[in-house]
Amino acid sequence: MSGSFLDLLHSQAPRAAFDEVVAEAERAGAGREELVEIRRQCDVALRLRELIARQRAREAELSALYDTASDLTAIRDVDAILAAIVRRARQLLNADMTYLSLNDEEEGASYMKVTDGALTQEFRTLRLPLGTGLLGLVAQTGAPYFTEDYQSDLRFLHRGYIDAAVDGEGIRAILGVPLVVDGRVIGALLAVHRTVRPFPPAEVSLLTSFAAHASVALENARLFAEIDEANQTMRAHTAAVESAASAHDQLTDLLLHEGGVDEVARVLAEVLGARLAVHDHTGELLAGDAAPEGWQDAVAEAVASGRSVAVGASYVAAALAGTEHLATLVLHGRDRPLELAERRTLERGALVTALVLLFARTVAQTEERLGGELLIDLVEGDAPALQLRERARRQRVVLEAPLAFAVAATDGLERHAGVRVAARLAAQQRGLAGEHRGAVVLLVPGADPVAVGQRLADAVAEAGGVATVGVEAADPETLRTSYAEARRCLDTLVTLGRTGDVSDPAGLGLTRLLLGDNGPEQLGEYVETTLGPVLAYDAQRGTSLLETLEAWFASGSRVKDTGEALHVHPNTVVQRLDRIGELLGADWREPGRGLDLQLALRVHRLRRGHGDG
Repeated sequence: MSGSFLDLLHSQAPRAAFDEVVAEAERAGAGREELVEIRRQCDVALRLRELIARQRAREAELSALYDTASDLTAIRDVDAILAAIVRRARQLLNADMTYLSLNDEEEGASYMKVTDGALTQEFRTLRLPLGTGLLGLVAQTGAPYFTEDYQSDLRFLHRGYIDAAVDGEGIRAILGVPLVVDGRVIGALLAVHRTVRPFPPAEVSLLTSFAAHASVALENARLFAEIDEANQTMRAHTAAVESAASAHDQLTDLLLHEGGVDEVARVLAEVLGARLAVHDHTGELLAGDAAPEGWQDAVAEAVASGRSVAVGASYVAAALAGTEHLATLVLHGRDRPLELAERRTLERGALVTALVLLFARTVAQTEERLGGELLIDLVEGDAPALQLRERARRQRVVLEAPLAFAVAATDGLERHAGVRVAARLAAQQRGLAGEHRGAVVLLVPGADPVAVGQRLADAVAEAGGVATVGVEAADPETLRTSYAEARRCLDTLVTLGRTGDVSDPAGLGLTRLLLGDNGPEQLGEYVETTLGPVLAYDAQRGTSLLETLEAWFASGSRVKDTGEALHVHPNTVVQRLDRIGELLGADWREPGRGLDLQLALRVHRLRRGHGDG
């Protein structure tokens, strides 16, 4: 039996068909319990039938509203759109007639604009004073009204000729909703029945939706009329708007594809037919063609107003992120003033520039943070090697030999700025950069660690600082020990006071192992205590005893080889060595004393920045 009800639902059978199924069961002699079940199934099926009917009605309403919205974008003939709206409203509300009126504010009346289902010419040309009848009341107050029986409803101000026109159409029930544009009532949309009946809330809501579409259509018509009546100036403005739209599309595409400041400058220069410069907040040129002097005078006003500012033949716009001034755009070299739409395009370009810079900064900060975390884990963490390699792969970092560590102390530059400098170098070479224990650390592919360290020092110098850099070669298996060696080199250079130098362990020799925690003052005292008399003698007399002492140790204490190295006669060497003995004492040649002297010579030379490796 349930199958029969389902068949009836599927075929959209009338209500009588469902009742017939029950009657047929009764005629067939069905038992009491069976009849109760059949009637229950029938009730369920009827409720489903009603639910399906409401759903279909709702779908029809939404479809009609969608079609109406589509018409608004495709049709510029306002009369055709309004006629379609009135016709669809009549169909969906199953009304006998629908009509739309517009207000004539000068006359103080509302007149019929479009009707659908009207029977008399008198009704089609009806004009109602505002406040008169249901239509006039809706048009005047901007509120929806309905009546189940207009002729007997005393809430409305009746006029003889109006009531006569209503009688001529046989109208009884009326629903009216206002047409509103920018908060102003411009007319009304009404649906009527020629029988007495109420209007449920769903019908009021539906007619209100159609009225909203009608309002949009009328407003669009007004705007199109203004465009059609515009003169040559307006046409030029339209061209500027189209250019702005093109610029908007290109800038949007640029953002979607993560373009840079250079591309923003190129797009704006092409669209606006001029040259464009992008300066950072310090005035440094980031992209484009350098602007003539004088634009700086307008920056403060552009930042304060958030708008473009004309200065001479140039235009200045600030790229702002909230209250932060990220950059300044300067449009120059144009042979005519910018239209308003073009100035808005320049301002939109400034906004896009700010977004590009913010995005780049966010990406850089994220990469810097992730890179720094990975770098720290590589040099001192306990994470498994496979996990570290996977993290490096995800960050597009090369961890294959040969590698080079550079560990730097930066002077005259904030440490975070130094890290950003190193991060740029790391990004160029698919390496890592970060901060560890107060120093800037760089790990990149490279077979020449000293060259890597020098690149870092040069980059820091370009940023306005001075870098002292310890370096060491590395491979994936020796990262911790190689970092420690580079760090010791840095500590040794700092201890020796060799600010701005770059060195690997070979460049420091035995010195880096012996300096410990001694600072520059202690080293100076050590050199003075060990070599002081010789240094003083050379300084007073302009002699070369220190040089002779170094050459003598370097030759293995051979007088002849020392003379050849110094290009002097062996007798001269002997005389100098005797003088050194007088100054340092007779035991200066003893092994223990000799080691002290060689170390002091080495430290002295390193402190002067002339280490020979």
